[in-house]
Amino acid sequence: MTSLRVAVVGSGPAGMYAIQHLLEQSLFDVDIDLFERLPTPWGLVRAGVAPDHPEKKLIADRLFRFFLKRDNVRFFGNVEIGSDISHDELTASYDAVVYAVGASDDKPLAIPGERLPGSCSAREFVAWYNGHPDYRHLQFDLSGPRAVIVGTGNVALDVARMLTLPATALARTDIAEHALEALQASHVNEVIVLGRRGCQQAAFHNPELEELLHLDGVEVQIEADDLLPPEQTDADWDTRRKLATLIRLQARRVAAPVKRIVFKFHRSPIAVSGDTHVTGVQVQTRVGSGSPRSGLPRYGSPGSGSPGTIDCGLLLRAIGYRGRALPGLPFDLQTGVISNVAGRVMDGSVPRTGVYVTGWIRRGPRGVIGSNKQCAAETVGCLLADARAGKLSRRSDDPVAQALIANQRQVVSFGGWQRIDRTERLAGSARGRPRIKQTDIGELLTSAGR
Repeated sequence: MTSLRVAVVGSGPAGMYAIQHLLEQSLFDVDIDLFERLPTPWGLVRAGVAPDHPEKKLIADRLFRFFLKRDNVRFFGNVEIGSDISHDELTASYDAVVYAVGASDDKPLAIPGERLPGSCSAREFVAWYNGHPDYRHLQFDLSGPRAVIVGTGNVALDVARMLTLPATALARTDIAEHALEALQASHVNEVIVLGRRGCQQAAFHNPELEELLHLDGVEVQIEADDLLPPEQTDADWDTRRKLATLIRLQARRVAAPVKRIVFKFHRSPIAVSGDTHVTGVQVQTRVGSGSPRSGLPRYGSPGSGSPGTIDCGLLLRAIGYRGRALPGLPFDLQTGVISNVAGRVMDGSVPRTGVYVTGWIRRGPRGVIGSNKQCAAETVGCLLADARAGKLSRRSDDPVAQALIANQRQVVSFGGWQRIDRTERLAGSARGRPRIKQTDIGELLTSAGR
């Protein structure tokens, strides 16, 4: 059987599903090297899933880790493509390279005052409370009574929930220690979620919305002129479910609430107030509901209602992630993805031989963890078709591993990750928590080398 050497860059769900499809095919004997910039694998499963959603992280233990235990799969953690190893070195060493690097930037609001201290992206906040080493140093002002979140997707709901969860509930999760301490001392008791569309066009999913029904001591208020009984709309099934949940939230009564989440739909921020720090956000009401996504005005564009100011000390934008350009690869600035057709990286109209993408860097930040499986299947299908057609170069040596050794780079193997994992779990067990994450690169490398 013909052999195939493949490099996969990025160890989140997109990369792991690509590895699964490569392992399950029977056309080639495949050897896979997985490269990850951090010492730890799993991408957003570790650094994006909310700490109070442990069930969503089980896929790493129940599926992904078994791929890395295979003899024909090697894990190269703490290796950054473009810095430690170049794209050209990868393509010279492997028959095919699959980039699954996700979307590590975020969309701006593009409104005055957005860069004031106290105005941040939800992506940064999520990475901070999940213990991502790049964001452990950040500080968020939680001294005021109110925070405002712009956006109505699942990330916005995660952030609203994290800001209002009781400290005792947070302390039972794997939230980063620095975030746990900050949130335990938080004075935020009201979170306002702004949506420029109506509630019938909100991007959140119903399961995430239903979780708000179970928040102890948290009252939820809905301000929406299109909140109708599901049977009075011609909306699809998913939207009707969300409407029913919103109505349940609106009708729910909380005895002596200590915190509040307020949804304000058809509101668009037009400016951030403050001189040296965020003190509020100016908001304009938009009249009319049911506008299609393609017809949405930009944030900050004129509305039809009178503007007003919502006082707050923290503003978090949750309006979408965005891919980041990689050296040596064509990048579509408009869509924020690596230019591709069905996963084949494209130079204009010409596919680049042996280079592929999957996940958010291929299709944009859409879908949930499982959405990456079909995406990866299509990409790997194109890779295998190209291999069968003889379009891929044949590589047999191992210069990348040799280069890393020559550069004395401390590479974290799968065994090194298992030692990190064991260290974190033992530290958590001693305090009744799933794990206590190590968030410093040096600390992680020390644990990996034990």
